[in-house]
Amino acid sequence: MKRPQKRGEEKIGGKRMAVARATTSLILRAFNSRHFHSSSFTPLSFSPLSSTALQFTHRKISSAKFICAAASSDDKKVSARLSQVQQLLHEAEERASFASDEPTPRITLDHVAVSFARSGGPGGQNVNKVNTKVDMRFNVKNAYWLSERIREKILQTEKNRINKDGEIVISSTKTRTQKGNIDDALAKLQAIIDAASYVPPPPSEEQKKKIAKL
Repeated sequence: MKRPQKRGEEKIGGKRMAVARATTSLILRAFNSRHFHSSSFTPLSFSPLSSTALQFTHRKISSAKFICAAASSDDKKVSARLSQVQQLLHEAEERASFASDEPTPRITLDHVAVSFARSGGPGGQNVNKVNTKVDMRFNVKNAYWLSERIREKILQTEKNRINKDGEIVISSTKTRTQKGNIDDALAKLQAIIDAASYVPPPPSEEQKKKIAKL
């Protein structure tokens, strides 16, 4: 009875060994197959990396060019702005130098045309009976006794008050006399001329230094 048991065990052991050998063989084949495929595809794995590296390098170069171009454009803008500031400073100094030798012009009755009308509104016994209202016309375009700079300034600042003939019309009813209203109208015109004649002083050395630092 003991001998049949040993033969059965030997048969089972033999089967197990056969299965183990077959499994080992399959594992080795699979390993060899994977090793072959992985080694065969090794060169292909570097191709995308190489292409990516080249593309990345190309992008860096183009980006650097863009930054350099932007910096160059900014430099040109700063240089142009600085040139404009220097030109304005130079013109301001010239105007101030010229204006210092130019006396402020004085307007007189010879430079205007005067007409009179009756003054309306409440007042004394002469109201609406005596022509005390003054209408004074000053032709700016033909005022060649003024410098061109002053004429142009008046034409610019008083453009809403100048009629199609180039005249500023000043009316005055401030006083009850013609002389008083004439003087008042002349004073108003003189104020316009004074404003046009004014030239701001040139920038000081300290202001120039601040501008140069901008």
